Amino acid sequence: MTALEELEKDAERLFSGRVEFLLSAPQLKFLPEGDAPEIAFCGRSNVGKSSLLNALTGRKALARASVTPGRTQELNFFEVGEPTQFRLVDMPGYGFAKAPIKVVDKWKALVRTYLRGRAALKRTLVLVDARHGVKAVDLEMMRMLDEAAVGYRLVLTKADKVKASELADVLGATEAEARKHPAAFPQVHATSAEMGMGIGELRAAVLADVRT
Repeated sequence: MTALEELEKDAERLFSGRVEFLLSAPQLKFLPEGDAPEIAFCGRSNVGKSSLLNALTGRKALARASVTPGRTQELNFFEVGEPTQFRLVDMPGYGFAKAPIKVVDKWKALVRTYLRGRAALKRTLVLVDARHGVKAVDLEMMRMLDEAAVGYRLVLTKADKVKASELADVLGATEAEARKHPAAFPQVHATSAEMGMGIGELRAAVLADVRT
């Protein structure tokens, strides 16, 4: 068994074990103690973040998928492993969230401060819809991560919704964009929560990040 296969097996075992909701933090003062590594998930509203979290953990309703984009307005923490090995952090969606500007600004401040000041944060996954590729709002988030010196991976979601040739083009363009950003990993993950595509590889990547 190769090191990568062993990592994927370890990751599958961990994610199929204990995964529990811990808390929601509408403000930084409600954050849990930074006593476990954290992997944060962020993306444009309606990018499929909840579906991906559910697919990674093999649960149907761990993270609530909503028909109303922008429903996640807090930092939601989930613990993985018994005892806890690491935490997954579901961040507020950005972009066209249907909320007043003051509320959106509050979300942005929460996210920005969390990213810049959280020692436990090991990696951030920036989710990008494979049907649209990297948008201006994604670039804004990537620049925020670059400035905060927080390493991140770009993850294409809904890869089953585009033709193989189109997916190859989007993947190539996304990888080219990643190379322009100092905090971005060069490897881009293509996933489909619905079809299970790329889920095992992404689990392994998350575990590798946790262990660094």
